[in-house]
Amino acid sequence: MPSTSADHDLPDSSATAMPEDEIKIQEARLWRDKGWTAQVIKNEDDEGWAVAMIKDGEPEPALVGPWTMGRDKKNPKPLDANAFSTLVKTASEVIRRHEQQLHAQLHKSLMVSTDTADLRITLDIVPDEDEPYAWLSAHDADNVELAKVKVAPHYQLNQKNARNWIEDEFRRPD
Repeated sequence: MPSTSADHDLPDSSATAMPEDEIKIQEARLWRDKGWTAQVIKNEDDEGWAVAMIKDGEPEPALVGPWTMGRDKKNPKPLDANAFSTLVKTASEVIRRHEQQLHAQLHKSLMVSTDTADLRITLDIVPDEDEPYAWLSAHDADNVELAKVKVAPHYQLNQKNARNWIEDEFRRPD
């Protein structure tokens, strides 16, 4: 078969192969760019449409929300650059809030005033799948670590327990 000029304009796919999740896509119902994929999907609950935002490498969407109907009131409105940008910002914010919430659950801190010093007592939970644990530590006003002990991940950090730990000269609580 003779080659045509169109054949010479095609790039050699083996020389320019990119990982599939890095290929930019801009279709009416599927956009992929900037580490995100937006996919317009049929809403299973009603006649409408939804959009799912998936961060590259993640198995689940970070955000799923309603999507606007098109002019024909039957098909979804096509994705565009502005909508995609807004969806990326919104999904990124959802992930950021989730990370902040997780950090707050895993890292607790309180201040305890004693006759000799003000101490910051922290509990840092390590959510190991097999054997979770936590680190209970005490820091002085200059942020110098005075003590650190391993405790159960369900240790309750509160004023009473922190004071008892300090009075017990930072021995590992039972």
